[in-house]
Amino acid sequence: MSLVAAVWTAIAVVALLISEKAGSRLGVWVAKPAASAGFVAVGWFAAQSNDAYSAWMLAALTACALGDVLLIPLGRGPTFLAGLGSFAVGHALYACAFWRLHPEVWAIAAAACAMLAVAWFTLRWLDPYLDRPLYWAVRGYIAIISAMVALAVGASVASGDVRMAVGALAFAASDLSVARERFVCASFGNLLWGLPLYYAAQVLLAWTLS
Repeated sequence: MSLVAAVWTAIAVVALLISEKAGSRLGVWVAKPAASAGFVAVGWFAAQSNDAYSAWMLAALTACALGDVLLIPLGRGPTFLAGLGSFAVGHALYACAFWRLHPEVWAIAAAACAMLAVAWFTLRWLDPYLDRPLYWAVRGYIAIISAMVALAVGASVASGDVRMAVGALAFAASDLSVARERFVCASFGNLLWGLPLYYAAQVLLAWTLS
């Protein structure tokens, strides 16, 4: 059933892209929640036990699905900040899940150094476009996602499951498309690569429960 849910997600993402290209907000309101519900379903069907890792991962998937819905409205209003907060919670929950796998400390440190450099370049890129309410919010968000990626790398090294690191890195990369879309230059090109990468990352992370 997890494979069926993954296929459902893929179909919904195609519908989402078509809706975005056509400028159909109704289509977006239908397709985006459907795609997000799909990756949550992948996690539920893939879960093999009721251990702590599964609980944290399912909570993270749910928080990210909520964030997807909150980001449907355009602009930088209250729903955008709520969506940013929901994704920050999702990243924190993912980090808690990876911590439960006793990640390798040296791998966390190496990945954290790399993410620190990425965060520095990202903030230099975004800062000219950020107003005061978002200045510290974006910094906090980047700090949380950097920690999540570092822990995912450490967990992958400890467990031998590369899906955690690949999924986390893909998730972080997809956030760059959101940042460019909302802060720098809105275009369909941002969505064309960012949305498939994001949903593929969530499905891959959900499959770590199998």
